[in-house]
Amino acid sequence: VDKGYRGHDAQNPRRVFISGQKRGVFGVIKRELRRRSAIEPIIGHLKAEGHLGRCYLKGRAGDAANVVLSAVGHNFRRILAWLRYLLCLFLAQLWRTLARPASINPAS
Repeated sequence: VDKGYRGHDAQNPRRVFISGQKRGVFGVIKRELRRRSAIEPIIGHLKAEGHLGRCYLKGRAGDAANVVLSAVGHNFRRILAWLRYLLCLFLAQLWRTLARPASINPAS
């Protein structure tokens, strides 16, 4: 869980691992916590700009569809940014080619 978690009232509590926890964490759990730390900024970005903060679709299927559509939008934005960069490279090369003076070969 994240650092804002403060407990729950469950009858059979499971072990809860908080991000940044040092004691009692090793092996697979440590690897999973590192993976969560890598994904956490993307989740925050999707909540802020990806319209993942509130789901207006009904039920579990609506929740799943909302997450999938948000992820598709995120990937689409990344692809568009890459294509924009590629277009800039292409136009810069084209500009350099057209701006270069043509060399004229003298006729002999």
